Amino acid sequence: MASSSGKYTSKLVDQRVLVFGGTSGIGFCVAEAAFEHGAHLIISSSNQSKLDKTVARLKETYPAQSEKQTITTRVCDLADAANIDANIQSLFEEVTNGGTVKLNHVAFTAGDLLSRPPLEGLTPDAIYSGMNVRFVAPAVMAKYIHKYVELSPASSFTITSGVRSQKPAPGWTMATAISSAAEGLARGLAVDLKPIRVNAVAPGAVHTELFSLFPNLEGALEMFRQASTTGTVGRPEDLAESYLYLMKDQFVTGTVIQSNGGCLLV
Repeated sequence: MASSSGKYTSKLVDQRVLVFGGTSGIGFCVAEAAFEHGAHLIISSSNQSKLDKTVARLKETYPAQSEKQTITTRVCDLADAANIDANIQSLFEEVTNGGTVKLNHVAFTAGDLLSRPPLEGLTPDAIYSGMNVRFVAPAVMAKYIHKYVELSPASSFTITSGVRSQKPAPGWTMATAISSAAEGLARGLAVDLKPIRVNAVAPGAVHTELFSLFPNLEGALEMFRQASTTGTVGRPEDLAESYLYLMKDQFVTGTVIQSNGGCLLV
């Protein structure tokens, strides 16, 4: 018989969860799912207006929980390469009161448009700018984890890669390289940041706000459906489960979770 105390569903109750990129897409659903499971949220984005709308959305959906759980927001510009280190350190200082109130989990879902320059147009600047948000930011972030996150195997740092690390496609060399680098980063950090656990999630095609950029949306969706064994396109709320699992399973580290509808089998 299940315990009335919620042995499994209460694992994130009163945990402090920081989500980078938590105002839309996968990041929003990770924040929403953690909040639904009883966590106190810290949400970061580069845009205060989006942060305000996210808080309002969560409070409207979870009015009762909003009275007992906190939602904190902080702007952090990860695309500002010259100041990225200072921006990240400042955020950690603010949300932990100088390291005195530790975080339990950090989920990095932030991302800009995937860099897909043609090989003939590949330059050092294009490479550096393409990796800044998706690789440099979590790599720089890592050096602050020991100071601002509870030193325990119950704590986690989860970053995001992508299915192209395992299944390259024509014209996707840079995206493949960035995703592969993120997975290598997670494995290395799992050793260097122990006992804190570090993992990565590798999404396949997930229908987020970025899909609005497709000139033929239905055609793109059908292409992704055909490239899966499920005949579906991922939803952000599906992917959120992967991030929550990595927060809750205290025995998983150095691992890449694939959520891609079986596209590696097609």
